[in-house]
Amino acid sequence: PISGLVAATFTPLTPQGDLNLALIGQYIDYLVEKQGVRTVFVNGTTGEGCSLNLEERKQVAEEWCRQGKGKLDQVIIHVGCLSLKDSQELARHAAVVGADAISLISPFFFKPTSAEALRVFLREVASTAPELPLYYYHIPTMTGVNLEAREVLEGIEKQVPSFKGLKFSGTDLMDLGQCVCYCRSRGWALMYGVDEQLLGAVSMGVTGAVGSTYNYLGSFANSMLGAFDSGNIALARTIQHKMQDVLAFAKSLGFGLAVNKQVMSEVSGLPMGPPRLPLLACPLVQARAIAQKLQQVLGE
Repeated sequence: PISGLVAATFTPLTPQGDLNLALIGQYIDYLVEKQGVRTVFVNGTTGEGCSLNLEERKQVAEEWCRQGKGKLDQVIIHVGCLSLKDSQELARHAAVVGADAISLISPFFFKPTSAEALRVFLREVASTAPELPLYYYHIPTMTGVNLEAREVLEGIEKQVPSFKGLKFSGTDLMDLGQCVCYCRSRGWALMYGVDEQLLGAVSMGVTGAVGSTYNYLGSFANSMLGAFDSGNIALARTIQHKMQDVLAFAKSLGFGLAVNKQVMSEVSGLPMGPPRLPLLACPLVQARAIAQKLQQVLGE
């Protein structure tokens, strides 16, 4: 199963809002060399996947797979859409361009009314790329689908042979714990998606984490995981508290995706560009204040 940190990648755009695919090679080098992160989750929430059209999502997926060959351990492509046919098209494309796995959220306009309905949707998408591991992306705060993830997992291996785990971006620790038990007994991955609570999730047995801040806090978070693995819980706790200090400060300034994307530009030196409408570009002063706070806390 997938382990360690996974960067939920931003989608680089030009100042005019078009794809800036030429930046992805440098982006990969930055993740590997500066952050020690070698697995990526592409076209998800952080990547504004649902704000890109199908052709753009294909181009982004293809470039990450092409540039990441020999440098990245795994490229996971998010293929979730409102339309079943669109999700299937993206899943087929991911298989063709060499992705290592696919993931998808639940449809969120016409929502599944039961766990069985969602399992059927996942099955139909997986059937178009049966050779790729599939991970369910549980993010109720964005989809409004409040089914318990554990309920969705029940018997899913019988319907989706390629199912290999989930990305859990929720805060219900009981649901998380039950998912850990279900996944562990089957050798599946359970990746946690709430960066500021990672240490708590690790203590409950998740196998890894997917997050936006691992793009520029990956090295720091890796230190926390290393401390935990070696039994130095006090150090791991100190590092998590420092990460929380940075993120609490960021949230006080309005830490949405637009701000986060600009923080990545400030910290990495890579011009990620603006977000897609309806998100508005953040004032530079906000992103720079967060970047300064980050440097201050990490230097303590």
